[in-house]
Amino acid sequence: MLSRIIAESPLATLPADLLVGVETADDAAVYRLNAEQAIVATTDFFMPIVDDPRDFGRIAAANALSDVYAMGGRPLFALAVVGMPLAKLPEATIRAILAGGASICAEAGIPVAGGHSIDAPEPIYGLVAIGLVHPDQVKTNRGARPGDVLILSKPLGIGILSAALKKEVLTPAGYDEMVRWTTQINRTGMQLAAMPGVHAVTDVTGFGLAGHLLEICRGAQLGAEVEFARLPLIEEAVRHLRAGIATGASTRNWDSYGAEVVLGPGIEAWQRLMITDPQTSGGLLVACAPDSADAVLAAFRADGFERAAVIGRFTVSGGAHLSVI
Repeated sequence: MLSRIIAESPLATLPADLLVGVETADDAAVYRLNAEQAIVATTDFFMPIVDDPRDFGRIAAANALSDVYAMGGRPLFALAVVGMPLAKLPEATIRAILAGGASICAEAGIPVAGGHSIDAPEPIYGLVAIGLVHPDQVKTNRGARPGDVLILSKPLGIGILSAALKKEVLTPAGYDEMVRWTTQINRTGMQLAAMPGVHAVTDVTGFGLAGHLLEICRGAQLGAEVEFARLPLIEEAVRHLRAGIATGASTRNWDSYGAEVVLGPGIEAWQRLMITDPQTSGGLLVACAPDSADAVLAAFRADGFERAAVIGRFTVSGGAHLSVI
């Protein structure tokens, strides 16, 4: 629906220094200040996906900062976006949410410099994140090239773990793994910006792996091929998915872009649900030249992303599409 609304909106004359806007569903806006500096600006916020207030704040903050890293940017500061039901939540709970977000910003080396708050029916928290990048090193959805390999930095299955948590069947170990991955900041994006062999980057969030990969495919007008057996997956998420636990958003994602996805004959129903599973604060998805893949993987692993893996490649095609084999 949002795609239709944007497509039907009247086009304004955009300044030449707006390097990235709404054209290619990129992660953040980028505005050139001068030959050496461009501002990266984004916002992201949502309602709780976990019960612990500090964990909620940490996850929401890491998720918001990810959009700056996905553009190759270095975060400078953040502004908090806060909506809280004051008549329902005690002050200590709200304080813990804000402290969790501030702790992630401190880990990223930036302050929470202000923000805006309202009394809201349901708790909402997130950040406006502002960063800096060299104009020549911006990583967008448009740069993938035929023959590029695809690298994913975090395992899939966060949405499934969240669904299992709501059904009260998530194990303590599964909860710890969910929090671990969703609060690991995608700081490797800053290193990717300086690698000429890296041609496109995005982060995998609410539209799932397939949806965000299709954004790169559309931006470059290329096809992509993903080998399901190569995908890093959260083991407990696989067990829950095989037992029938999935998010409604996974099905909605498939309904919105499934016509652009070709599933191989061996792909089962649960595997389709995995590639459309919405990832809160998911990993970075990178398109790079084959001879840069080892350097990209080394950068991820040095930052603690030991599950980073090559998952496929881009192919020449007359239009954007995704094949999963």
